[in-house]
Amino acid sequence: MTSLFILLGIILFFVVALYISNAIQRKKGNTKQRETPCPAIDVRTKQERARDNSGCCGAHEICEKDSLIAAFKEEPEYFDDEELDRFQNRDSDSYTDEEVDKFREVFYSVLDEEKPQWMRSLQLREIAVPDQMKDEIVLFVSDLREAKKHV
Repeated sequence: MTSLFILLGIILFFVVALYISNAIQRKKGNTKQRETPCPAIDVRTKQERARDNSGCCGAHEICEKDSLIAAFKEEPEYFDDEELDRFQNRDSDSYTDEEVDKFREVFYSVLDEEKPQWMRSLQLREIAVPDQMKDEIVLFVSDLREAKKHV
């Protein structure tokens, strides 16, 4: 019977200590929940980024422009998409439906884990993603990041 009272006393002690600790934190103004926000994904054209001078593409969890290794690797990687080179230096709003379908075909043929590298490759090759696909890409990359969080 005494061991039951000791156990209940310990539990009561920790509940009171937690309550007092929370009250002190609220009094100090520490009421924010700690949650790391997801980084934004930037699928703007090269011209739009140049105007804003933002520096990072946003397609990666860690900006490759800040990485020392990436500074030495500025050659684009090809994903069997050499046919997209004909769209170099084109505005993102000037694509026809057939051309957008070509981008979709390549996008969905690239492995899911390689899609951010494919986006980086397009940026290095100065190929703008069609406006019609930007929402799809943002949604897909967001889902990919969410899946990585839960793994």
